[in-house]
Amino acid sequence: MRSEKSNRAPLGLKVAAAAGLAFMHVPILLIFLYAFTTEEKSYQFPPPGLTAQWFAVAWSRPDVWAALTLSVKVASIATATALVLGTLCAAAVSQTRFFGRETISLLVILPIALPGIITGIALRSAFSMADVPFSFWTIVLGHATFCIVVVYNNAVARFRRISGSLIEASMDLGADGFQTFRYVILPNIGTALLAGGMLAFALSFDEVIVTTFTAGQQSTLPIWMLEELIRPRQRPVTNVVAMIVVVVTFLPILGAYYLTRDGDQIAGAGK
Repeated sequence: MRSEKSNRAPLGLKVAAAAGLAFMHVPILLIFLYAFTTEEKSYQFPPPGLTAQWFAVAWSRPDVWAALTLSVKVASIATATALVLGTLCAAAVSQTRFFGRETISLLVILPIALPGIITGIALRSAFSMADVPFSFWTIVLGHATFCIVVVYNNAVARFRRISGSLIEASMDLGADGFQTFRYVILPNIGTALLAGGMLAFALSFDEVIVTTFTAGQQSTLPIWMLEELIRPRQRPVTNVVAMIVVVVTFLPILGAYYLTRDGDQIAGAGK
């Protein structure tokens, strides 16, 4: 009984934790609330009335579908690119030793550590100097710079947890490099890659700053939302779309959490 009481958090700490959670999540709840308001020009609290008509309005607007389609395409291709390049970088850094390995690891992580506006300005300057027109592919390249980091971090952590005896045993049994990767390494890093891909997709889907510098005249869904906030009418439509963004980004993050929460064991250890 005494040990249970000593493990309980003080009341002040509980209140502080609850206040912190409220500070982070109440604004999100307000977005959900104003998606149902009958007032279309301002944010009155409490809302004068509730309605679900804005979902039908958002569904019927072609500009919403165009922005959503563009965001999904960019996020999908950027994530696929990140899965390939991030996995290869992680394998090279974690499985081999060479001069400058830590420096390369730092350079891979650097794009996500730098402020997004710095990355955006750098990419825009590079594209302008190379006379590359701003298009769908410049957005993909911009998003891939930080998506690679997400996949790399997940993959390199899982690579380091794979026991070297598994790879040695595979080689001793006559498997070549591709077979070892397919039957030994990939099953052990598969959940980490899936989690990294989910997180990369979520980050790409709601990216604003880098997209602003690399999109040209195109509008992804977050850019469309920023533009719509300036307009005085049908503001609840923006909140409806924001709800979609919350769901689309929350589900991959939740899935990534459940896929990686048990990944602290070393595969093949003690066998």
